[in-house]
Amino acid sequence: MTIYNIYIFDRMGTLLFHTNWNRLKQSGMSSEEEAKLMYGMLFSIKSFVSKISPLDPKRGFLCYKTNKYALHYYESLTGVKFILNTDISVKNVRDLLHQLYKEIYVEYVVKNTECTMGQPIESELFKLKLDLFIKQNMKSLQ
Repeated sequence: MTIYNIYIFDRMGTLLFHTNWNRLKQSGMSSEEEAKLMYGMLFSIKSFVSKISPLDPKRGFLCYKTNKYALHYYESLTGVKFILNTDISVKNVRDLLHQLYKEIYVEYVVKNTECTMGQPIESELFKLKLDLFIKQNMKSLQ
């Protein structure tokens, strides 16, 4: 099981955080351009799912897979969006992303007086805890 990268956006679409773990191919564009493209695609997919879903779309968009990777999505009640790209062997990681929000983001960003909401996350402690969390949970995703 491989986790390629994570994106965290606020409810306004501002990129708060992005990091790569096992990404072998680069996109050929700047990180800012890539983040805008990711958020735009996410916005379009969410809109499409809410309009075309034959069932009540309360849970909304959770995940999509290609033949090369899977994109997993979690949105908190406060509108913070987590996008985790993995290989295709990984099943839905909604619970893991919720746990990441609750145990890492809330504890090391929201409760951190040095972090300003709506601004990119610069906290080294957050980065360290996120990296540790992902590495500890890789085995549980298989």
